[in-house]
Amino acid sequence: MAKKLEITLTRSLIGRPQDQRVTVNTLGLRKMHHSVVQEDNAAIRGMVKKVSHLVTVKEIEA
Repeated sequence: MAKKLEITLTRSLIGRPQDQRVTVNTLGLRKMHHSVVQEDNAAIRGMVKKVSHLVTVKEIEA
């Protein structure tokens, strides 16, 4: 089975730089406590690492 990541926005984007806001939107997150499930690949891991202080991540089997 392929691994997936459940990504949840846990910190606010208020006062954050524009590149972090764009990264969060690209991940598919819209507002606080919103969760999305994404494929586990290098591109998604890089985006998560860039905004790791704003999100929580759980690995799930899908």
